[in-house]
Parts: sequence; structure tokens; C-alpha cells
Amino acid sequence: MPKHHGIKEPYGMSAMCKFGHTTEGRFGRIFKELPAFYMNPCIIQSLTAPDGPMDARNTKKKADIPVGFVILGQFIDHDITLDITSKLDRVNDPDATENFRTPALDLDCIYGIGPEASSYLYRDDVRLHTAKTSTAYSYADPDLKNHDLSRTSDERAIIGDFRNDENRIISQMQLAFIRFHNCVADYLQAKEQKKYEEKKCEGKAEELDFEHVREVVTWHYQWIVLHEFLPLFVGQDLVNDILCHGRKFYKPCHRPFIPIEFAAAAYRFGHSMIPLKLRVQKRGGKQDFFGSVLGMGFQALNTKKAIVDWDVLFGCGYKNYECADALDIQLASILLNLPFIHEGDANLASRNLLRGQSFLLPSGEEVAKVMEGCGIDTKYEQVTKFTAKVLKPFGWTSCTPLWFYVLAEAQVLNGGQRMGPVGGRIVAETIIGLLEKDDLSFLGTDRSWKPSLPSAKRCDFTICDLLNFCERKR
Repeated sequence: MPKHHGIKEPYGMSAMCKFGHTTEGRFGRIFKELPAFYMNPCIIQSLTAPDGPMDARNTKKKADIPVGFVILGQFIDHDITLDITSKLDRVNDPDATENFRTPALDLDCIYGIGPEASSYLYRDDVRLHTAKTSTAYSYADPDLKNHDLSRTSDERAIIGDFRNDENRIISQMQLAFIRFHNCVADYLQAKEQKKYEEKKCEGKAEELDFEHVREVVTWHYQWIVLHEFLPLFVGQDLVNDILCHGRKFYKPCHRPFIPIEFAAAAYRFGHSMIPLKLRVQKRGGKQDFFGSVLGMGFQALNTKKAIVDWDVLFGCGYKNYECADALDIQLASILLNLPFIHEGDANLASRNLLRGQSFLLPSGEEVAKVMEGCGIDTKYEQVTKFTAKVLKPFGWTSCTPLWFYVLAEAQVLNGGQRMGPVGGRIVAETIIGLLEKDDLSFLGTDRSWKPSLPSAKRCDFTICDLLNFCERKR
């Protein structure tokens, strides 16, 4: 809270605010009082090296989670965070690091700044472009235009966040959300037309307001995040606990921000769950996640084999869906030498650990002890016993980086099926907090709201309902 001349700060404000309330950036810290963790970079290099403890060697176990939810997690991340200024080779201050996305689940990665300021994204005042309606790129097969994002002549996607074209699956998800918005607009317009005609009026009903369509789309997306995505990865009990008893650690006093413990550690859990190969079509074979069919990212769709059938990645009634890899300390080998990074460190695991160090993150054990002090059973002694055994060959048996700890506790305590108590609480409190602190979200505006669009189950709306909405009979 800014201090003005002659105005005394309200008594008790410091006790209520766990963060600096004189200044509040878009990134910040939850555990400000904890010491920064440091590990010798040479140990990090050995720990994350190919054939090291974090290399799955193409033999990863599977989780009972459709892999599409991992991609949805990436999409959510791109909706709420974008850091383009921090560096791995320097100490970064979260309060001085600008977030180029709004810290809200508002789909600004789809909408940009809206049809007036981001008119290049829209084909009219309400609906968004896809390659089908606007593209400068020439496809060898004209039908591919029906399944791709709008692009420039050099294949750059014309979308609200460039990262949603960095791999084929995330670009197809961006397209799915654009299609969902357009179909919702058509659905709502048809309802208005029906009401108009029932009043014996002639002609066409008035065009929809863009903000109304956006609210309907965004609130259904938020419902999915709160009621489907979060319970799947952190457990329904934890979600219920936070909704019933409140957030214990993520407590911004004014506008919401992204905790660096979330952005640089806990929410990177999905990197462990990305498979080396996966099917994207029912009758298709396994494809390399980064390969000739699915591409290296930032490329136009060039084969029908890369068109994603979401039933295969999410299930949606299809039993033989693709599962995510187990949530543990190992990553698919390809992620330890990313083929599209030609300069600098191409090892995703070491990049994550060095990023956490650059932001002066505390160790996982220190965070667990704080949570224990708040009455949360983290079972950190079981986790520490496991991590000490993994790190002992490198001469390190003490505390561990927060990201590594988050992966380890999921493996030790939950068999790689979902997050543990430390990582899960950071993720759940942050996402629920972003919804509660956003006065445009359904939790911040109307807590009695429930889904209104057609769905397979009454009073619910799932990612499968969203993905199949355009084909649903209305």
C-alpha cells in the first residue's frame, strides 16, 4: 500500500500481508523469509546429464492421466506467465521481472488485447481467425488450411502468444480454443435469433457483444481448470481443503501476482510427464514429440498425420488414449538435449534447476518445514531419504532444489500419479488464488455460477465438452 503524506498505515497491515505491500510486482515470492538454496553447477550438470539419474533412458513408467492434460497445463502456463527478461547466468529479482501475460486465467493468449487493439487476430468484431479464414501461407494440400492457425507467408502463427506454436500439440490446442470461441459465438447468436423470431420480429437479431462471448468462453475454461485439471494433478482433497479453509501461503494483499516458487519450480512438474513418443490419431503410429511429423515448432501444418484427434490425447470416451509419463525425477531423453536449441544449454532439466537458483529459490526441504509448521503433513523425511540416496554419488546429501523436490515427492509419496503435498499446495493455492483475486473470473464475480453450455453431464463442463463443442448437436 503506497504511503501518502499525512496518512498513517492501517494497524495490522504488515501481519496480513505476507509480501511487500509497499510495492507489488507481477512476479513475487511466497516464502520470502527462507534462505536461498545453492548447489554447485557441476553437480547440477552431472545430475541432469544423459544417462544420469534424471534420464529416463526411454523406459519411463506411465501415469493414469491422459497426456492431453499435460499439454493443457502448458496452455494454462502460457495464459498466465511470460518472462522474457530473466537470465540463467545472473541473479534475478522476481519483483523486478515483468510478466508479459496477465496473472489471470483470462485467455489473453487467445484474445490478445481484444478486437480493437489486436484486430489482426479477428475476422469480425467477435470471431477469431484461423488459417481457414485468413492466412498468407500457401499450403501444398489446401485441406490443411482447415486444421491450422492463421499464418504469415514465412509460417509464423498469427496468435496472441507466440509460444503456443512451439510444438505441434500446443498449436493444435490453440486452434481448438479459437474454434471453441467461434462456435460459442455462433451458438449464442443462434439463441438470440431464436428469441428474436419468437417475438415475431423480422430480419436478424442484433450482433453479440464480444465481451459477453469472451466471458462465457473464459468462465467455462476456468471451470475446467478448477474442477477437472487441478483435482487430476493435486487431488480433489487438496482442492476442497483450500476452497473450504482458504489459502495458507499465497495471500496477495491487492492485485494478484505469480509466485516465483510456482513459475520457476512447482508448475514445471509437467516436464517430467512429457512422453518421448505418442499417437495423435486413432489409426496412427507413435510419433516423436519433436520429429518430422509433429515438427520442431513454429511451422505450418505440413501433413495430415499431425492433425490431433483429441479423443486420443484426452480419452473422451475412447479407452485406448495416450497416457502421460509418470511424475517423477526422470525426463524423456529428448528433453535432456532439446533438438531446437542450437546455442546455450539445451538440457531442460539443468535449465530448470539453474533458473530456480538464479531466482534464489529456497530448497524443497525448507519449504516443507514451513508447511509442517502450519499443520500440513508433508512427509518430507521420506522424501529427503530418497533424494539423499539419489544425490549421494555426487557428494551431496543435504537439501535439494525445489523443482527436484517437487518431482521426488510425487514419486515417493504418490507413485508418480499426482503431485505431493508441497508442490501440489503451491500449484493449487496459486491457481485458486488467481481465480479468487480476479474480479472478472467466475470465482471473483459470481460464486453461484455454473456452466450454461451444452455438456455430456448436467451441471458440469469438461475439456472433452469444450473440444467437442463444435460437433455437439444443439
